[in-house]
Amino acid sequence: MLAFFKDYKLFAIVFGIISLIIISLIYNTLNVYQPLPIYQPAMVSTELVDSTIQYQKKYHKIADFELLNQNGNVVTQETYRDKIYVADFFFTTCQTICPIMTDHMVKIQESIKNDNDIMLLSHSVTPEIDSVARLKHYALKKGVIDKKWNLVTGDKKVIYKLARKSYLAVKDNGDGGPFDMIHTENFMLIDKKKQIRGFYDGTNAEDINRLLKDISILREEYKQ
Repeated sequence: MLAFFKDYKLFAIVFGIISLIIISLIYNTLNVYQPLPIYQPAMVSTELVDSTIQYQKKYHKIADFELLNQNGNVVTQETYRDKIYVADFFFTTCQTICPIMTDHMVKIQESIKNDNDIMLLSHSVTPEIDSVARLKHYALKKGVIDKKWNLVTGDKKVIYKLARKSYLAVKDNGDGGPFDMIHTENFMLIDKKKQIRGFYDGTNAEDINRLLKDISILREEYKQ
């Protein structure tokens, strides 16, 4: 009888070790690093994409740009060189989704304020209204940290093309007017190669949490 229990004890130990190994293997398999997708125009709803690039399946990047921020400083692609950043489109007089989106941008700003690799970029879709002075007033009201977050205005044609041909983020207003657009709640995560790595609902708290997690994933990508 004693020998039986000794044999059973040995079996239990061996079985326990094997079980731990199997559990560890399963855990590691399920937690293998998964890079974020690289979004192409063909992967995005056609209503958000300019018709000239709707079927493009590779090589999409954010185009070069030159706009003015809330301090009247020129902001270009060089401002975001070797940076991960979150971009969106808004306007200061919006009373519907914009205040929610801006509050969520403030949350992101708080999370990344000490990380020199991460920035934010908000484009006005009503640049004829959103002057530098108006953007500055809005920035002060919302607690924008200048070195982390640029609110930009400029030529409407330039912003329209960025929205539709680069960020794949806003709708054409459909009335045939040149460069008129309807901004959406989309936040876009842009990597250091100027590629879109994620789309998020800027009014949804759960999506903002997902965005923050994806920023961490993107950070890891640059450590590989």
